[in-house]
Amino acid sequence: MFQKTRIRLLLAYLGIFASILSVFAIAVRTVFVHTMTNQVVDKLTTLGQTIAASSGFKNGRIQVQDNLSVRDLDMQRQSLQWIDIQGNIIYVQGNRTLSLPSVVRDSIQIQPNLSLLSINIPIVDTYNRRLVGYLRVSQSLDELNETFRKLDLGLAGGAVISLLLVGLGGIFLTRQAMEPIEKSFDRLQQFTADASHEMRSPLMAIRASSQVALRYPEGMRPSDAEEFNAIMRSTERLSRLTEDLLMLARLDKKLASTWENIKLAEILKHLADQFQAQAVAKNLTLSYQPPNDSLVIKGNSEQILRLFINLIENSIHYTPPDGKINISASLLGSWLEIKVADTGCGMTAEQLEHIFDRFWRSDTSRSQWTGGSGLGLAIAKSIAESHGGKITVTSQLEVGSCFIVKFPK
Repeated sequence: MFQKTRIRLLLAYLGIFASILSVFAIAVRTVFVHTMTNQVVDKLTTLGQTIAASSGFKNGRIQVQDNLSVRDLDMQRQSLQWIDIQGNIIYVQGNRTLSLPSVVRDSIQIQPNLSLLSINIPIVDTYNRRLVGYLRVSQSLDELNETFRKLDLGLAGGAVISLLLVGLGGIFLTRQAMEPIEKSFDRLQQFTADASHEMRSPLMAIRASSQVALRYPEGMRPSDAEEFNAIMRSTERLSRLTEDLLMLARLDKKLASTWENIKLAEILKHLADQFQAQAVAKNLTLSYQPPNDSLVIKGNSEQILRLFINLIENSIHYTPPDGKINISASLLGSWLEIKVADTGCGMTAEQLEHIFDRFWRSDTSRSQWTGGSGLGLAIAKSIAESHGGKITVTSQLEVGSCFIVKFPK
């Protein structure tokens, strides 16, 4: 019963940890990329300033000191470009040059498709103290991008391993966290089952005594007879409540029961005939549409019978006079689908969220019936799920409701 809760708790652990891990990985990568890029920029700036300081200006042209080895530049994956004040490239050393327009106003330029980063260093005439051109120093980012790629792989691999370890730890933690809750619930179930079982005998005794008293009304006052009738009605409600609690306790504990082949069509036909009198007494039209195929499931016949009794009783009680109730069954692929539709008072979307909760009653629809225990639909859901099926409901206020039960074929 707590398996879904444990799974949701484990997924919550993993989700929170994954979010924290993602933020951490993004922060680490951002800081690392920023630091490494700044190191490249600083290195290129230092190199450019050194070379620019050795460059001169003579006869209106930039004089380049050709004292750098092109081989050294290629080994460092660097290149140099001398640019005059008009933006014309006048000299190049190295093969890794930036193919962007000569926009020298930007001190840093990046060409993503070639993974190049360039720094523009101004060249100043030392005699006239005026700007005569620029030295563009370029550096290939291939090696740096490969480092980033390895970092990404390392972070991703570490995240996967961390999530696996957290998942294993989360399984242990969820078991530890849920163990006292499960034990408390088991004790509560046992208490409910024991209390319900023990209450059956005194309730039967009270009911029997009331019946005996009502058989001999000669020696009692009319008011006494009314009191005994009230006792009988209260006893019947308590008896039904104890039976419902006992069944829920057994369903929750998944006690072993005899399973057999159940012909749903026969059960539904029997129930339609059985409730016909109640429907007629309330001026309702109760119809049953038999399926074209033979609908057979494995299960406990008493529980399946109880499931559909609860649904049909629910529809009869919440459908006003002159209303209609229709029971239908069909085979949809590997599922058997049974519908109990009515033209009753219906429910709002907020009420539908709680319709299968135990002891829940809404202010408008479910409060009309005071004879029920508030456990009928909860029992129906538990029975359906214990048979590998599911139960859903669609409803519209003042239009009606439709309960859909599905069982595996």
